[in-house]
Amino acid sequence: MKKLSRKEEELMQVIWDLDKAFVKDAIEHLPDPKPHYNTIATLMKRLEEKGYLAHHEYGGSYEYYPIVGKENYKDTFMKKVLNTFFDNSYLNMLAYFAKEEKIDAEQMKELVKMIEKDKK
Repeated sequence: MKKLSRKEEELMQVIWDLDKAFVKDAIEHLPDPKPHYNTIATLMKRLEEKGYLAHHEYGGSYEYYPIVGKENYKDTFMKKVLNTFFDNSYLNMLAYFAKEEKIDAEQMKELVKMIEKDKK
């Protein structure tokens, strides 16, 4: 699975949320300033070439839909981050967020509760 650019990820988020989209549909859901139609059409074609999208054709218009799920994409690249930056250790990753004050003690307790609940 190839890593996506920031713009490609932003567009995939829209398509994942919509389940399927024509270029004009995707543009409507992107933040302002709205990109040009041709820019989004090119990005969608590129995403299809990379294996993230496929399309149905309706009289010359393409309706794109994801063939790589959001969870699959997230899992693949989170595992890469975990391996590359945290020696494949979730503990190291959590320690990083705690050290950088991105997560506080209360949030850590909540995380433990979530983990314990999932184990039941």
